[in-house]
Formats: sequence, C-alpha cells, structure tokens
Amino acid sequence: MDEYLAGLTTEEINEQTRMIDECTTEEMLRLMNEQDAKVPAAVAAEIPQISKAVDVLHHVLKNGGRMFYIGAGTSGRLGVLDASECPPTFGIDPSRVQGHIAGGDGALRLAVEGCEDSEEEGVALIEQCGVTDKDAVIGITASGSAAFVIAGLQRAREIGAATIGVVNNKPSKLEKVCDICIAPVVGPEVIMGSTRLKAGSAQKLVLNMLSTCTMVKLGKTYDNLMVDLKASNIKLRDRSIRIIKSATGVDDATAAAHLESASMNCKLAIMMIKTGLKAGAAEQALIQAEGSLKKAIKGFNHVV
Repeated sequence: MDEYLAGLTTEEINEQTRMIDECTTEEMLRLMNEQDAKVPAAVAAEIPQISKAVDVLHHVLKNGGRMFYIGAGTSGRLGVLDASECPPTFGIDPSRVQGHIAGGDGALRLAVEGCEDSEEEGVALIEQCGVTDKDAVIGITASGSAAFVIAGLQRAREIGAATIGVVNNKPSKLEKVCDICIAPVVGPEVIMGSTRLKAGSAQKLVLNMLSTCTMVKLGKTYDNLMVDLKASNIKLRDRSIRIIKSATGVDDATAAAHLESASMNCKLAIMMIKTGLKAGAAEQALIQAEGSLKKAIKGFNHVV
C-alpha cells in the first residue's frame, strides 16, 4: 500500500457519513449539505496564498504572458471549465488562459485511466504549449500526488515560469514543485475518496477567485459589470445593452445604437457615451489607459 496515499485526508473515511447507505433520501441530502458547508471556510483560510497567486497572474498577463491550468480527472475538468469561460466573460483571447487535462480533450467526457500517472505526458504538455518564463502554470490535484501535474509543474519551473499549486491536502508532494501552494483542506469526503465532491467544490471556488480577480485587476470590469464580454449571441447582446444602461443611465435605444457604433464592443460603447468621443478616439483612450474603462474616463475628464 502506498503510504503517502493512505495518509491523505482526502482518502480517509468520514465517520459522520459512514451509515449513509442506511439513510432516507432527505437524511442523505442533509448529510451532504452539512459537509459541503465546510468548503467556504477551508477556502477562506487560504486567501493569503490565493492573493499572492492573483498578483502573480496579474503580472504575468499584464506583461504579455499566459496562464495554464493543468490537471487530471475532476481537477483537469475544472481547470478547462474555468479557462473556457474567460473569453466570453472577459473578452480575453483564448490563447491567454488555457486549460489542459491529462489524456487530452477526450478525457473531458470519458475517464482515461492511468493518464495522471504519466510524468512524460506532463512534461510533454508543457513543451507542446511552448511555456516560457513569461507564463504561469497552475497545477490542480486533490491528492497532491498526480505525477502528470507534478512533472508538468516541475518542467515549467525549470523553464522559469511562475508555478502555482491547488491541492486539498497538507502537506503534499505538490507543494515542493510550486512557488505558491493553495491548499484548502476540506476533510474526508462523503463517499471515501470521491474528490469530485468537497475537494472539487473547493477547487472550483479557488479557480473562480484566481481568474475573476486577475481579470478585475486587468481592467476587464467597470465596477462589477463585465464590460469586456463578447456579445456573440442574443443573450449576450441583451446583457451588453443592460450593462451599458447600468453604467451610463441611457435608454435602450441609445445603448443599442452605441453598441452597434462600437462594433458590439460594450466597453467602447460606454466610453463613447461617457465622454462623447467617436469610436476611434475612444478606442485610443482605452489603449492609453491599458484597457481600464474607469481609468480612461477619469483621464479624459481630467484633460477636459
């Protein structure tokens, strides 16, 4: 028996749910809900480490680098999910925030057994992605022992990339190969070893924080409005109009007209309304303000 795996919190038996197979449906649900309620506190305890990671990611993306999530199984799927939501939410190019799972995209739908144990595949992924010392790699593994993730992070570190680990055990093998280790320990799972449960929920919250707060620092929001979203369908066009109205106080028709004039760029439309600038001049003002709408508006008003 592997002594490391046997000693993991995520592999322990949860005494509070030991008799779950004898519970009524409602009792089972209450047990799960009580266990899930422990997740936010575990994440809160890691905010100092999450804060360090966000500052690193902000520096990396601001200076032209990229961020990569790598993981296996549930951890890999969560990384791919978070990365895939960044372009439509924040208007960032898909190449700048990437999610990769052991076994490739096919493993998103069907389990590909054994992939997480391959150091070679972890190293190969980093090299195939062309990771450089300008980038950041976030390795996600509940146990902290997935060879695919550890080897990938180790290779990224050798290249000079910033390395961040997300794990659900302390101590772990993962923390030895990353610059910053985020480790929300949520305790034994409702079903022994099923880390798609509390561990997965904790990982999801952490990844939400990493990407969202990094994007806010990059000027991808105005107040708490997602002004860099891509109006690529009916729902997002409608949301863009509502965002423009909320930010400027104009009516539906004015918001829609400016959105069209701004080539469906919500942030640009708001800049035009707020300053009276035409699209070209408003775009230049945003570029000078490094994409920060609030900074661009303040700069324009200061000049005026």
